[in-house]
Amino acid sequence: MNAASPAPRRVRVRSPELVGKGGWLNTGGKDLKLADFRGRVLILDFWTFCCINCLHVLDELRELEEKHRDTVVIVGVHSPKFVHEAEHQAVVDAVERYGVEHPVLDDPELATWKQYAVRAWPTLVVIDPEGYVVAQHAGEGHAHAIERLVEELEAEHAAKGTLRRGDGPYVAPEPEPTVLRFPGKALALPSGNLLVSDTTRHQLVELEEDGETVVRRIGSGVRGFVDGGADEAGFSEPQGLALLGEGAVVVADTVNHALRRVDLATGEVTTLAGTGRQWWQGSPTSGPAREIDLSSPWDVALFGGKVWIAMAGVHQLWAYDPEAGTVEVTAGTRNEGLVDGPGPEAWFAQPSGLAATADRLWLADSETSALRWVDPDGSVHTAVGTGLFDFGHRDGAAGHALLQHPLGVTALPDGSVAVSDTYNHALRRYDPSTGEVTTLATDLREPSDAVLVGDDIVVVESARHRLTRLRLPEEAVRVESVAHRTRRAATEVTPGAVRLDVIFQAPAGQKLDSSHGPSTRLLVSATPPELLLAGEGAGTDLSRTVELNPAVPEGVLHVSAMAASCDDDPADEYPACHVHQQDWGLPVRLTEGGADRLPLVLAGMDA
Repeated sequence: MNAASPAPRRVRVRSPELVGKGGWLNTGGKDLKLADFRGRVLILDFWTFCCINCLHVLDELRELEEKHRDTVVIVGVHSPKFVHEAEHQAVVDAVERYGVEHPVLDDPELATWKQYAVRAWPTLVVIDPEGYVVAQHAGEGHAHAIERLVEELEAEHAAKGTLRRGDGPYVAPEPEPTVLRFPGKALALPSGNLLVSDTTRHQLVELEEDGETVVRRIGSGVRGFVDGGADEAGFSEPQGLALLGEGAVVVADTVNHALRRVDLATGEVTTLAGTGRQWWQGSPTSGPAREIDLSSPWDVALFGGKVWIAMAGVHQLWAYDPEAGTVEVTAGTRNEGLVDGPGPEAWFAQPSGLAATADRLWLADSETSALRWVDPDGSVHTAVGTGLFDFGHRDGAAGHALLQHPLGVTALPDGSVAVSDTYNHALRRYDPSTGEVTTLATDLREPSDAVLVGDDIVVVESARHRLTRLRLPEEAVRVESVAHRTRRAATEVTPGAVRLDVIFQAPAGQKLDSSHGPSTRLLVSATPPELLLAGEGAGTDLSRTVELNPAVPEGVLHVSAMAASCDDDPADEYPACHVHQQDWGLPVRLTEGGADRLPLVLAGMDA
């Protein structure tokens, strides 16, 4: 099969049952089976809550979910990468944290993931009203194609009499009356008060020095992208905060893909950067800040006179220049991984926390479970962390130490840094003078940031919905060392030649778009690099034969694919175009008799 050919007719495969040891959420306590969805178009969203691309897809699906509420049911299948994500309560928290308004199956052992042969987060599987899989899409940017397919399925099955309309099985959980709800980041204000991003409630909350008494709320509390006074302004899951001078704070307004400015005297909110649209392949990466699309800015810090941005959605660092009113990329290639070097050549994986000192910008690189830093000349270094698939809780020499999906970093007075080690529920410390990692505190529930207040450190305990004040200990807490690798089983492949086939079928009514150059792109690399003897690098063909080194028993293949399609209507002078893209990190084990072909579905079905 040609990997980029259009599907001549719809392929249908009988759907496996939905099973997950963690059970069902958002159903009012009811367990569901595949048969319960018969007569509806069912969309399975395989996701994990650490994954920024998965969070983007949740946002992409909201409009489709509302528009087709009486014919379509979306079911999230939570499939963990990190050990912490296999904890049931963590999934319960994530479902509320990210405003998931459909049933979710908690599948900690990846049983349904394996049954559906899923290889990447996120993956969307479309099942027709008769229980057959008719499409699979990996990555972001597929909502338009899925809506077109949904409309076809609605018409087809209404005509056959196999479409059933009505309310879906979603049951909303009861709201909890806490002061904060999954707070993200905190900032010490010049007044001595604390400003907290109350992420799930789409607000900022100013608290007194005790970290508990509310002074005021900024933002309406309704998800939106609205400038104005403190009561009417709209945020969407705000995260990072930094003092901007002149009595103002800059806010990383994550799901609005924007930077906002808050006047501390009046509470007035204005927009500094971003359009409200998510950055996409081909969009500008520098220019007037209000005209450039951003992608899930997660934290901000003032460094070298500019506001540096942890641009989690594209695995880069950007900077906003307050004087010029411009933004630009400062580091990162958009490839996901851990590579040091000059800023334009470095790789990141969902940078989510920043802290600046005079000569270093520290960053928590969450998906590589790494602590890294940037020099004033823009070069990138790694202090702790080895890559996408190694994580745990281990103290000691930095080259040996392990973190688990850290989201925050805080500069300490002695030149060391505290790391909010989120999925280890711990506060860790790295000392550059000794190269040692220690544990400062444990039993913190998903700490996502920390701020110094005198001799204390105030930790944002996100999943306990509170700030927790700790005395900075003189001696580290001792913990038992634990090391983990990703929960995904490695794919057994043959040494030598292996065919990579990225399956892409342009959605109905569209064609591959080559008006601005090649319409497809494939980038392949490996960890360790020695795993690949041939086939590394970029090309425009979605199929490629790679040669795997028999002397390297296991590793990870990194595959990044992109395909652009446009509406195929000769009468349309300005056809709408869409970019489909996905990055796969594939753990592989070389075995005689293993697979000699790896099919990766970007969109369509592998026939």
